[in-house]
Amino acid sequence: MESSVDKSLFIYVKDGLQLFVLVYVDDIIITGSNKEAITRFIAQLGTKFHLKDLGSLNYFLGVQASRDSNGLHLRQSKHILDLLHKTGMAGAKPISSPSTFGKKLTAFDGDLLPDPSQYRMAVGALQYCTISRPDIAYIINQLCQFMHSPHEGHWTSLKRVLRYLKGTIDYGLYYTPSVTELHAFCDFDWAGNPDDRRSSSGYGIFLSNNLISWSAKKQSVVSRSSTEAEYRSLALVTAKLYWMIMLFKELNITLPKCPIIWFDNIGAFALASNLVFHARTKHIEVDYHFLREKVLNKDIQVKHISIANQIADVFTKGQTAMRFKFLRSKLMIWLLPISLQGGVRLNTTEDLSQDLT
Repeated sequence: MESSVDKSLFIYVKDGLQLFVLVYVDDIIITGSNKEAITRFIAQLGTKFHLKDLGSLNYFLGVQASRDSNGLHLRQSKHILDLLHKTGMAGAKPISSPSTFGKKLTAFDGDLLPDPSQYRMAVGALQYCTISRPDIAYIINQLCQFMHSPHEGHWTSLKRVLRYLKGTIDYGLYYTPSVTELHAFCDFDWAGNPDDRRSSSGYGIFLSNNLISWSAKKQSVVSRSSTEAEYRSLALVTAKLYWMIMLFKELNITLPKCPIIWFDNIGAFALASNLVFHARTKHIEVDYHFLREKVLNKDIQVKHISIANQIADVFTKGQTAMRFKFLRSKLMIWLLPISLQGGVRLNTTEDLSQDLT
């Protein structure tokens, strides 16, 4: 059957057998509970379509997948290296962080670029890098806002991102076996945009210690207070969590506890926890009722966390080099394990994933 929450996902469940098929145009990933059933399914597909079985998943849509005895590492080294060559940055000196602490990009930062095509190409390619590199999501969101009219200052910031990636080319998300507990970190940057004073929202959703969803996004309206900006951010991550809960149900994954959202704004925490609807919150009524409904139904929990431990801070503003490295480690963005470097391929006979084209 087709998934109701993801139209590219197809699910087969019968007599204890589970098969999951993820389709993107002519690229397919298949996994399931029985390797022999997967092999039979691939053979059946081969009678209807011309396909090639590429074996255990190691490369899919530009993302490299490597396994060791402890987990799965996803990276985009080839994509990044190609981009460095295209932009003439392959020989650039590496830098320790992708953005400058305290600096905000503006619409008029230097002179207009005479030819914006390379900027647009590079930003688009960098946006694709965020699939395995959420550590650059904040600055890429900033750079995307100037695609229509890039200036020299924007190009300078873009080159800083490339220099950072040059020094971390083999970094990527690392996933390890975990318990099925969802929790999220949610943050905001109130009125942070110097041009229109809109706020930014950022969140990271974790399955135990593994980051599985994230966002760095400019809010669509101006928030009158920091509490309102945080509350809109909470509504955004709540919607994503609710979508994820529905997906888990379709995958027959049981969550032993309701998800927790951690955030650091006292005012938003009081608003989310208070059953009384105040007149001063009327302008955010839709977000209020949506969030309150999920809290009252115990679909989610909201809890306060200190700013120092707010992991989502990396999605809303530039950090010092030391703070950035700390937050990056919390996102589980690690260097490719030594055991997987040098082209070594490990035995993956226990893995059920297949990659077809």
